[in-house]
Amino acid sequence: MSFTHRTRYVNPRLGTYFGIFISAFVALGLMALILEGLGVEDGALKAAMLLGPIVFFVFIGIAAFNNEPIDYFAAGRRVPAFYTGLVLAQTALGATGLVVLTGIFFLIGFDALCLVIGGLAGFVVMAVLLAPFFRKFGAYTIPSYLGRRFESRTLRLVAGGVLSVPMLLMLAAELRIGAHAIAWFYPYAPSSLVVLGLTFVVVLTIAAGGMRSLAWSSSAQSLAALLALLVPVGVVAVIVTNLPLPQLSAGPILRTIGRAEAAQGLPIILPPALAFDMPGEGLGLIAKRYSDAFGNIGPLAFVITTLSVLAGVASAPWLLPRVAGTPGVYEARKSLGWATLLFGISMLTIASVAIFMRDYLTDIVTVAGQVRFPPWFEDLVARGILTVGGEGRPTLSSFSVSRDDVLLALPIAAEMPAIVLYLAAGGVLAAALATAAAIALALGNILAEDVVYGLSWSPVGPGARLIVARLALGTAAALGGLIALAAPTDPLKLMLWALALTGAAAFPVLVLSIWWKRLNAFGAVAGISTGFGVTVLAIIAGEAGITGTDSALAAAIGLPAGAVAAIAVALATPAPSRSVLELVLDIRVPGGEILYDREMRYQKRKKAQRA
Repeated sequence: MSFTHRTRYVNPRLGTYFGIFISAFVALGLMALILEGLGVEDGALKAAMLLGPIVFFVFIGIAAFNNEPIDYFAAGRRVPAFYTGLVLAQTALGATGLVVLTGIFFLIGFDALCLVIGGLAGFVVMAVLLAPFFRKFGAYTIPSYLGRRFESRTLRLVAGGVLSVPMLLMLAAELRIGAHAIAWFYPYAPSSLVVLGLTFVVVLTIAAGGMRSLAWSSSAQSLAALLALLVPVGVVAVIVTNLPLPQLSAGPILRTIGRAEAAQGLPIILPPALAFDMPGEGLGLIAKRYSDAFGNIGPLAFVITTLSVLAGVASAPWLLPRVAGTPGVYEARKSLGWATLLFGISMLTIASVAIFMRDYLTDIVTVAGQVRFPPWFEDLVARGILTVGGEGRPTLSSFSVSRDDVLLALPIAAEMPAIVLYLAAGGVLAAALATAAAIALALGNILAEDVVYGLSWSPVGPGARLIVARLALGTAAALGGLIALAAPTDPLKLMLWALALTGAAAFPVLVLSIWWKRLNAFGAVAGISTGFGVTVLAIIAGEAGITGTDSALAAAIGLPAGAVAAIAVALATPAPSRSVLELVLDIRVPGGEILYDREMRYQKRKKAQRA
């Protein structure tokens, strides 16, 4: 057997290219900082910090133009583990996770850990149970994998239709958070135009090269988002603790906050087991002590939410297919290791942002003598981000803070230059663009490969195939934009619904397809349909107040229902054929030829013989 060295597949200059991008990005920020000090007009600085990075991202995407299906759908299978893991970490919960989770940590403290633990566990489960085997199979989409794994065109179409729904919900959430970030630059811009503009940028960035454009543009966007997240809070950590590591130095601050919260009389809440009271959009009260667990979220609801997020992340159709672009199974495993590490760093960082922001407010109400509000406090009040209720001396419980603005309020509270604020807002926008692009491309590929061509195993010519894929990409992005405009729902709810639907519909079938050979096409169709249908009904019942539980807990019913339906129907119907069983054995072997590429070559040869 001949072996080809890995460097023949992976560009050895990638580090240089992204080093140049980071240098240009940092130079842009430093130049804007100097110009701000020289008194340049604020509008020009906003335009530079908003449009400059977007120009970089679009240029990278267009420069990756290609006309080969393997490049468009799988980036040529040449994306190194680090870059795959970087993008996976950023696009798991997206800008919605960065922005909303920071506000949730600030308002309800450690109860928000259910989302963080679920995300981390999802990457671990993906790395152990799914990613290496999906990479060995090599399919471009989850419906394509399921259709060929079970030799069922019906399953392929059903999976494509079902998985499109949560992807549209997640895409709408990211577009809305991106529009919210742009509002920090131009607060009076019409939201409809902003969402349409973001949709156009997403399509422009990835249409030229598909997954190849996405791989490199989203890597740049993820690096920009990571820098924009780490720099402001790192500066605050130096100011407050003299250490530039907020993830480590926030601990002593948290102990000080805890003593102040007890002195201020913040209550210790003992909720019911299924309580799920996540802060909504807009202003929210500081209702509980930061370090106390199970205040707004009950113990059972905490576990259910963690498992729902775990299953949703592990089987997400905009995440799992990305491992097909790595050079091999080993790199697929390693990419999930990078994803877990970088996701954990991001989550620790946003938790430290919430702690430092609480510390600034705590300093106001614990000062001896008369309370005096600093200029930054007045600025946040004028922006509508913060209000003070009640009469007499204010306490922590009298503050109401906008959940989705805590992340960007910290630079204002630390009285940093305006450029740092614009850098943070630009980082949120970069994260939103990266996640929206990943979802739009994955959804476009499903529409093109599994819906338009779902009834045929034979691949069409490269030209027609890529034209349909690019048209489907534009259609997917447009649908997400329309949902973002027509359904002004809380982005957090959209994200939780998307993860619940994905986990309930796809996770049991994906796991069983690898680890239980007896599962057949009938069971897979039943599992996907039942999990999705039951979860939809549970969400509707939760929103209508019929069940008495929050709609975010819908996966507690949908996920086991999907698993039971898949197993029961599979046992009640004929066993899989011998060829299907042999395919399962091939999937479990980490080395060897990629099964999807072998199938494509066989179908092309068969088609040529017929001609």
